[in-house]
Amino acid sequence: MTNISILMYHQVGVFDRPAAHRSTYCHIRRFKAQMAYLKYLNYRVISADEAVDLVQGKQKMEGHAVVLTFDDGYADFLDTVWPILSRYRFPATVFMVSDLAGQPSSWFEADGRETPALLNVEQLRQLRRAGVTIGAHTLSHPRLSRIPREQMTQEIVESRRQLTEMLEEDIPYFCYPYGDYDAAVVDAVKDAGFQAAFSCIRGAAVPGDDLFLLPRKAISYGDSLAGFWWKLHMKHAKKLPTTSASAKGCC
Repeated sequence: MTNISILMYHQVGVFDRPAAHRSTYCHIRRFKAQMAYLKYLNYRVISADEAVDLVQGKQKMEGHAVVLTFDDGYADFLDTVWPILSRYRFPATVFMVSDLAGQPSSWFEADGRETPALLNVEQLRQLRRAGVTIGAHTLSHPRLSRIPREQMTQEIVESRRQLTEMLEEDIPYFCYPYGDYDAAVVDAVKDAGFQAAFSCIRGAAVPGDDLFLLPRKAISYGDSLAGFWWKLHMKHAKKLPTTSASAKGCC
């Protein structure tokens, strides 16, 4: 049986111990240890394209694969994360809040948190030239199921259009902010022309899964290497996030 652990990261860096939203922070020290663990134990770290092919049955493999995804598009990805991934030749996908390129992550204000800057257009282009996959994460990071239908559609369609213009290529993948979706949101993502979408459903992806509700495993600030191993090898069964988990653990 093929299990695909699609790992979900947000910010990676040096942080004071967060009291909340722990799944949106990963200390750089632990991130380095996690990536070294994957490298030296010969995990198969694959791209989003390869993962989608496996889910569709276009490729075959036995065992366990790992996919690295990073939500929101924080500017420090370029200087902090990508040098580590490059050293190990690990592919990665960044889901970008397109209308806020080069601006602060303004949705953090509602939680009273600092608003780190997002990647600007040239940084996105630089990462794409280096091989990073760029996916869409809406225009402004709203809860898509809670806004008017017309606005919801615009957030999805225009995010793809903006990134296509920025990078001069197709944008195949979408990620739901906060893991928030309903049937109308999923239909809008399909209608916008995306090939697949990534959710906050917990667990491993397997061949035959719904391409527009791909599950992921959130890597949290508090995850030790033992916890990291547990998520990779034991947390395979799919589980919908609770409302509070969706709000705090999947941004």
